[in-house]
This record gives sequence, structure tokens and C-alpha cells, in this order.
Amino acid sequence: MVASDILDKKAILQRDRESYAIVPQTPAGIISVDGLQRVVNVAKKYNATLKFTSAQRIAIIGLMESDLDDAWSELGMEPAASIGKCVRSIKVCPGIDNCKRAQQDAVSLGLALDKRYHGMQLPSKFKMAVSGCMNSCSEPAVRDIGVMGTPKGFTLLAGGNAGIRPRIGDVVAEGLDEAEVLEMIGRIIEFYIKSAKKYRLGRLIDDVGLEVFKNEIRLL
Repeated sequence: MVASDILDKKAILQRDRESYAIVPQTPAGIISVDGLQRVVNVAKKYNATLKFTSAQRIAIIGLMESDLDDAWSELGMEPAASIGKCVRSIKVCPGIDNCKRAQQDAVSLGLALDKRYHGMQLPSKFKMAVSGCMNSCSEPAVRDIGVMGTPKGFTLLAGGNAGIRPRIGDVVAEGLDEAEVLEMIGRIIEFYIKSAKKYRLGRLIDDVGLEVFKNEIRLL
């Protein structure tokens, strides 16, 4: 039998074809001291490596299959959606409570998006990011949905992608408050699901045309 990812245990096969990585969920890149200590304890116990990922998660790398159940039990944390056709962890900047440059509450919005969409099954993998200012530290312009804080509210971008065929997200709305952002993202997700296209959102926007897309997801 050829070794592969173990989806029911959220374990990703590594290059050696013997060991696995698991990734506990850290919403908006935030983890408690106790949670971080459990991650460290698991890594020590099973002689694993820790890797901070670009999606603000902590991967525990080098676990054997026989250790997976115990490792998850000892972590006491939900797994992150790190593989498959779904909404991945939402990338979020430090936000208005921490960063002197922030102009909007990125963390509050990021946590709301994480709670609502993290792990949702979609036609293709789907990435989101929220930044509190136009410095865009969380890189919203290269996410399927990106939200950028400005002095006048949030700017919403759609269709970004930093993959094999990079694409900058299109601005679809400006001057939004948090409730309006959540409503419009809901419309985008609904439109994307109904399209049944098994490719990234940016390609769908290119197929239907930006104005048609904006008309479909506009706020009433």
C-alpha cells in the first residue's frame, strides 16, 4: 500500500513517505500561552519539528502514524483546514489593538470570517486575508478574498492568487463597515458555489467579466 495523506486524522504525508505533519487551528494567527505550551509539549514528546507557516499556523512535523491520535488528543485543539478544496485559515495582521498604523479592526473581522468560513467546502481551495491598513501586511491583494482597512472603512478585493498563475485581486467595493464586508463576502461565496466551476475565484471573474461579477454581489 502506497502511503498518502490521512485525511480523517488531518495528517499530511511528508517527503520521507513515512512521517506526517499536523496543523492545529490558530484563528487569526492567535494562540494562548497554554495552547502554545501544549504544542511545544507534543513536539518534544514525539521528537517533532515546529514550523510557522505563511498562513499563521504552527505545523508539527515528523509524527509517525501511530502517534497521530495521541498527539491530537494531547493538543486539545481543532485541526486547521490546510489541505483540500476548502476555505483555508484566514490571514490577519496585528490589528488596531496592537499596530499603530492600523485604521480598521482587522482582528475582529478576521475572527468573524474564520468562525463563519474556515473549512467550508468550495469548488477549489480558497484563501482570505484581512489587513488593518493599506500597508497590507497580510497580503490581501493576492487572496481569493482580501479586505484592506483604510481611513474611510474597508476595501474589498476579490480574485487574487499568489499561485502558479499570479493574479492581483480586483477592487469590488470600498468604504465598507464590518457588517457590509461580511454580507458581501457571503454573496461572493454564494455566487462562487452556484457557478460550480472547479477553479479559483479569479478565473471565474475573468470568465464572467468584472462588471458582471460586481453586479452579482453588489449590496442592495
